[in-house]
Amino acid sequence: MVSLMLKKLEVFLSEKLGQTEEKQRLKMVIQAIAESVKQVAVMVEKAPLAGQLGKLENENVQGEQQAKLDLLTNDCFVKNLQACEAVAGMVSEELEDAIVLSKDASMPNYLVVFDPLDGSSNIEVNVAVGSIFSVLKAPKNRAAQVADFLQKGIEQVLAGYAIYGPSTLLVFTFAEGVHIFTLDRDSDEFVLTQENMQVPADTQEFAINASNARFWELPIQQYISECQAGITGARRKDFNMRWIASMVADVHRILMRGGVYLYPKDSKLPLKAGRLRLLYELNPMSWIIEQAGGKSSTGRARVLEIVATDIHQRAPIIIGSNNEVERVVRYYQAFDQKFDKLN
Repeated sequence: MVSLMLKKLEVFLSEKLGQTEEKQRLKMVIQAIAESVKQVAVMVEKAPLAGQLGKLENENVQGEQQAKLDLLTNDCFVKNLQACEAVAGMVSEELEDAIVLSKDASMPNYLVVFDPLDGSSNIEVNVAVGSIFSVLKAPKNRAAQVADFLQKGIEQVLAGYAIYGPSTLLVFTFAEGVHIFTLDRDSDEFVLTQENMQVPADTQEFAINASNARFWELPIQQYISECQAGITGARRKDFNMRWIASMVADVHRILMRGGVYLYPKDSKLPLKAGRLRLLYELNPMSWIIEQAGGKSSTGRARVLEIVATDIHQRAPIIIGSNNEVERVVRYYQAFDQKFDKLN
């Protein structure tokens, strides 16, 4: 029997996915992503030595100033996914348009959506950053189109992220638990270090960008004020606040020990329903957390049930320990019911 601590990614995938053509081609996609993660890990580590820190003058499709590593890591993912014969198309946070590839449409193929370097603003201060990815089924017997990427999160066949910190981790699920692999630098192999992760249902930690407090809706104001009141308030227990400003790092902490991460709808930018992108940030992270026993909501709807209308669509999110997310949802329900009565 292979030890849990020594089981390589290749062995794990062979055991879990089986030998069907569809699963074997999904395995090829996972391997292409894993290879991208290895290469990005080196880029992140070597960035100060290679002069690859700092910002560029240009902005991405989101209107955000790009870091040098944003483009380098994006090119890395694109190159590896293009070379994978099972990938029929991709969407990246850093590219305005989807990339549709000419592949054999009679074969089971996949679409990959990804954020190549989440939290890139943290690079210069040497704080953990990551990559986020989601894999969807491509259409059968025809070339992929942009509309094919606009699937609900519940239709994902693989979701995950990498985190580049003290060690490089690859975390993913294909609806059979959430598993963590650690990159062994000596062998250049990902090895299984934790499997079937579970998020504690209760927590005493929350993560939110408190500088936006004046823009929050009342349900979020209520929830955060109760957490801040601690043992002297309605919750009768003390909370700690954590905020890394890298969704990968914040959600990974929740996966490991519980917590709740909030990037809610607010009035700061009224035309944007939320800050984070649905397809390649919220959907994969939501599936990871739900597969680990947690919950994910906009406050008014399950994230994984949202029908996307644009490849770069944004949405709010409250994600993490089950009981805390449910509490926030109840606050939204009470608020909306009261508002409906007034109107």
